[in-house]
Amino acid sequence: MLTSCVKEDLRNIRKADLPWDRFAGKRILVTGASGFLPGYFVETLLALKDIGCGVKEVVGLVRNLPKAKHRFCHHADRKDFSLYQHDLSGPLTYDGKFDYIIHAASQASPRFYSVDPVGTILPNVLGTYHLLERARQDGCDGFLLVSSGAVYGIITGDAVVNENAYGYLDPTLVRSCYFEAKRMSENFCVCMHHQYGVPVYIARPAHTYGPGLAPHDGRVFSDFIEDIAAKRDIIVKSDGSAKRAFCYVSDAVVGMFTVLLRGEIARPYNVGNDEAYVSIRELAETLASAFMDRGIRAIIAPAKKEKNYVKNPSNGGCPDVHALRSLGWKPKVGITEGFRRTIASIDEELAV
Repeated sequence: MLTSCVKEDLRNIRKADLPWDRFAGKRILVTGASGFLPGYFVETLLALKDIGCGVKEVVGLVRNLPKAKHRFCHHADRKDFSLYQHDLSGPLTYDGKFDYIIHAASQASPRFYSVDPVGTILPNVLGTYHLLERARQDGCDGFLLVSSGAVYGIITGDAVVNENAYGYLDPTLVRSCYFEAKRMSENFCVCMHHQYGVPVYIARPAHTYGPGLAPHDGRVFSDFIEDIAAKRDIIVKSDGSAKRAFCYVSDAVVGMFTVLLRGEIARPYNVGNDEAYVSIRELAETLASAFMDRGIRAIIAPAKKEKNYVKNPSNGGCPDVHALRSLGWKPKVGITEGFRRTIASIDEELAV
């Protein structure tokens, strides 16, 4: 279901000053469609008809068709939306030309890195290749890669990380599967543009949260959301010193559409809220205060790591988003409002 908060998010995204009319009458492929961020891409594109920029068709590429049908059951009768079940390890078999491709299929959760590192690599490397080859064959107007700040490798301290700052990565570590795969996916994009002229756009989202984030995601902000929704204390299972930039989903989605519609070809752009760069401890304390009515406390309790836990060696760093801001983008939703909206959406779903 689309909750009130998600519907408001979509209205706010549509209000962004972007040339949405470029999508009018186009067929657009979104990979990983039933996931958190790509789900917002699908909903946004379908909602463009409300401002007179209706797409010809949105095709959602998914691996789990029953899950996707449930996720998009409210669009079951639409003629401008279809689901395409496919494993990106192989070439696309879809019969029809794509005008735009948004590649957002990826196992971003750290809980996959040790139990399914190969499955983490494949959609980012082989999948990216197959999609770029299809974009070349179809003469796509634009190919957007949803990459990650993971490409920066090990960043320590409070460094402000611009798009040219790269840290060390050990390719023999299992955890590097995601980091290295994202680096390779970006290189594939740049090389396909260089050799074949494919119009590629690269977005590097930082930590993004909001309605629809999968439970048990494995990232700390997802754990905090589950704690608040369940009205239990927020447990920080570390010293809480690591710092992250937390970006609300509507800001992130506008940022990535800005990259696709206004960005420079083959140039990466950070997408993150540099105004919401806080430590994990500060985030927990801020949320405990914001949801005081639920009797929640923030408890710092470093614990023994779970069996399949793979430690992130990077402290993160704050994304430098000057390049994206120069395209007219700016974040609008702060931490307190963003998490309030997320919890309100969960509460609405549970009330049904």
